[in-house]
Amino acid sequence: MAQLVQKVGVKRESGYLYFIDKQGDVSRALMARGGKKGGKPSKVAKVGLQKESGFLYFIDKQGNISRSVMSRGGKKKAKKKVAKKVVKKAVKKVAKKVVKKAVKKVVKKAKKK
Repeated sequence: MAQLVQKVGVKRESGYLYFIDKQGDVSRALMARGGKKGGKPSKVAKVGLQKESGFLYFIDKQGNISRSVMSRGGKKKAKKKVAKKVVKKAVKKVAKKVVKKAVKKVVKKAKKK
């Protein structure tokens, strides 16, 4: 869910990419199209915004600066997959031992008869 940070009211022109630069100001750069290279960034509005970590800052449809919480789920999912593989390997080893013991018992009973 987006949260309005600061009203700027930037009017957008087509063919430009609008973004918040490292200084916290609104800048724009000409987008690369059809083999043409993009342009160097130029400042549109001086804001001096202080960014907080964990948020994604962007220019919304009204031309104001908004932010949204970054989703960081990919790293946790990767750890879970690795843990599942380790557990599966351990289960397979235990199952093999159990099967070997059962086979030995059956072989011993067969030899006694």
